[in-house]
Amino acid sequence: MKLFSTIALLLCGVSGVLTAGEKVNYDVGGEAFEGYYASPTANAPLVLLVHDWDGLTDYEVKRAEMLAELGYSVFAVDMFGAGNRPADMAGRQKLTGALYNDRPRMRALMAGALEAAKQQGANTGNAVAMGYCFGGSVILDYARSGADLKGFVTFHGGLATPEGQNYAQAKGQILVLHGTADDAVTMDQFAALAKELEGQKIKHEMIAYSGAPHAFTVFGSERYREDADKKSWRRFGEFLEEVLN
Repeated sequence: MKLFSTIALLLCGVSGVLTAGEKVNYDVGGEAFEGYYASPTANAPLVLLVHDWDGLTDYEVKRAEMLAELGYSVFAVDMFGAGNRPADMAGRQKLTGALYNDRPRMRALMAGALEAAKQQGANTGNAVAMGYCFGGSVILDYARSGADLKGFVTFHGGLATPEGQNYAQAKGQILVLHGTADDAVTMDQFAALAKELEGQKIKHEMIAYSGAPHAFTVFGSERYREDADKKSWRRFGEFLEEVLN
């Protein structure tokens, strides 16, 4: 993986972002983590960004810089720990599986990341959380925990609600951006979540993009779908303008 500082500077030069981001070493419960923080201006609204199952990589850094260009502070969360960036499927399944089986730890890591963002000067009182794939699942879990954020956004994330959980404590609005050709997270699960959120009277919006498979936003991959990516990113930007001050 390229150094964060290198890609941040390259993106800064291309997009005109005023302040390049930087790595942030932080601690949660005595464990070391390595996030990424970008902020164009002081007191900008915050986006808490959660990575896919391969950990915090250049992809999340690029998205963070895209958001910084739009005027948002971004804290990219590390859910796996400093130095843990699994390169193969077995490693990714091990790390994500451990968190799926330990929801209290998952939530503690999110709370710890939010505190780390606050220590960087981020405006945590005016914030939205978003995530990709595995990160999308984390975001919905964070919403169910009752986290006091203004919105929760998932791009092609897992949508199933674990047994014994619900959205009764959810506070912010929920935006789900999904692909109808996703064979990992089915449209039956999409519909079930819509029914669940409606039944619990949680304010939500759910959009499905035709022909878009799982991970349709990942640049350069065989799953990337430019139309769905651009449309979902546009809607995400509108959502941020709607819910953040």
